[in-house]
Amino acid sequence: MILLTREQAKKIDQLAIEQLGIPGAVLMENAGRATAELLLQLGCAGSVIICCGKGNNGGDGFVIARYLESHLIPVEILLFAQPEELSPTAKLNYDILQRLGLPVQICPQPDIAELKLKLKKAKWIVDALFGTGLEGEVRAPFAEIIQAINSSSAKTIAVDIPSGLDCDTGTPLGCAVMAQYTTTFVASKKGFTNPEGMLYVGNLRVIDIGIPHRFILQSGIVEKTINMGDDLLDVAAGL
Repeated sequence: MILLTREQAKKIDQLAIEQLGIPGAVLMENAGRATAELLLQLGCAGSVIICCGKGNNGGDGFVIARYLESHLIPVEILLFAQPEELSPTAKLNYDILQRLGLPVQICPQPDIAELKLKLKKAKWIVDALFGTGLEGEVRAPFAEIIQAINSSSAKTIAVDIPSGLDCDTGTPLGCAVMAQYTTTFVASKKGFTNPEGMLYVGNLRVIDIGIPHRFILQSGIVEKTINMGDDLLDVAAGL
């Protein structure tokens, strides 16, 4: 099994774009579509609130919203940043939502009490705040946003990694989303071998976004595969 650190995950995405010619928008589309499909397989129904940050993780959330809406699942999209702060690929998918007429609530400084009430009414929450690149302690208002997500009784699915969890160590960076499900992309992450980290990850699904494992191994970024034991391998395979 392949395990990726923060830097390895970033480098593999970069090489897939530069050497294989897979546009970042295609990788984001694959990630968001596969996560939406998993939500549908899990019986996602009722209101879904998608919590988005300004990076590519938030862009994944925009794609998820589009696919859920196409299956008539009611979605509410919260962007905890200004649109001009979005990464280029995330902005591309934000603009698609605007053309479709899907409203995105812009709340860079949310009213936390109001947010808690909103999240308590949701059936599902999609955590698309932070990806694997996060370093350093989670600060306001995101610490309060994460606490609001965790205080909700809704089922939570994290995109790539629970927001606030350190990709390399599997420990919270001050606080982290406690997800029931996590869809991680390309390969599992090093921090997921930490039993403490798995408490935040929940049921893990490794999602293929179109970057072959053969390419990853040939790139020299990952030196070897790792035998993690049958139990953890089953979790990482989504069994």
